[in-house]
Amino acid sequence: MTGLVADLLAVVTGIDHLAADLLVAIRDPAITKVMNSVTGLGSATAAAVIVGLFYLAGWHEEVATSVLALGLTGPVVLTLMGLVQRPFPPTPVCVTSGEMVAHSFPSGHAAGVTVFALLAARSPQLPFAPTAVLATLVAVSRMYLGTHYLSDTLVGIAIGALGFVAATRWLADSRRSLVTYLQDRSNAD
Repeated sequence: MTGLVADLLAVVTGIDHLAADLLVAIRDPAITKVMNSVTGLGSATAAAVIVGLFYLAGWHEEVATSVLALGLTGPVVLTLMGLVQRPFPPTPVCVTSGEMVAHSFPSGHAAGVTVFALLAARSPQLPFAPTAVLATLVAVSRMYLGTHYLSDTLVGIAIGALGFVAATRWLADSRRSLVTYLQDRSNAD
């Protein structure tokens, strides 16, 4: 079994390095400028601002879902970064100083923007297409700028999706429990 895992990791690592080499080969100053601009939209600071805007707009469902989903994904990402301690890809354009954990696996930016893209897919207030395009650009920017490998980004997306599903299910279950409680109280009176 360990031989199979080692072989799988070798394949993933090989694909990661091929993708990283391709992105280095196509780097262009104009594209780099765009990628540097959009990558910040996946930061924890940007997520806090976005959630704050949801709150100010009165979008309570979006606030609850995003806070819970991001609250689930953040610790998972930080724990995996600390456990795996995968170095950044070679030849990064930038490595953000001051990051809580300076390792590449998994991508917290990809996890966060995935939460927002999935939130937009089911929210009547948020436009899905622009949100999905921005989320994709942020995820790709992390690889293009050399801060994450392809597998780091894909795992980040998976963590964001799982966090979103867990948050929406938990909130739905909580609402059902509250409705049942209120109905039981009403029937008891």
